[in-house]
Amino acid sequence: MSETASKRISDSAVRSKTKRTWHEWFSILDEAGARKLTHKYVSSYIYKNYNLSHWWSQMITVTYEQERGLRTRHQRPDGYSVSASKVLNCPIDRVYNYWADDKLRLKSLDMNSITIRKASKDKSIRATWIDGETTLEVNFYEKGNSKSQVAVQHSKIVNIEEAVRMKSYWKDRLQRLASIV
Repeated sequence: MSETASKRISDSAVRSKTKRTWHEWFSILDEAGARKLTHKYVSSYIYKNYNLSHWWSQMITVTYEQERGLRTRHQRPDGYSVSASKVLNCPIDRVYNYWADDKLRLKSLDMNSITIRKASKDKSIRATWIDGETTLEVNFYEKGNSKSQVAVQHSKIVNIEEAVRMKSYWKDRLQRLASIV
């Protein structure tokens, strides 16, 4: 079994939602010439011809691309993208401030300067990472009494090695934040 196959949605789950197994989807897409088509075209083809939601059309397309060696894990059209999230024992406004305030972010997350492009208080931060090229999307969610969740999406990473390194970095930073709050 390939690494992709071991991490994808099970055959029974995909069949219950799409009426087909992975093998059947891969055969359909091979016959349609999907190996030579764009991601957007393949996803649209599935959506239009098989009456599936956009989500399932994307899921089948990405899984097909990974299975056929056309896309690797974390890869997107504009580079690689990784994410990490953590539930914290503190109110959402407090965790938001750890990200929004430059001095507090540097002290608590040991993170060099990022360029915040857009911020919605207690909801999200859109930023350019310190390399000036990759992007961050940080979202904040309330999780009940004095609990909140922070989710970091780091995108436009140029290679898989850097993506793997950044995924580990974000897990570490969020764990560090959890120990501070």
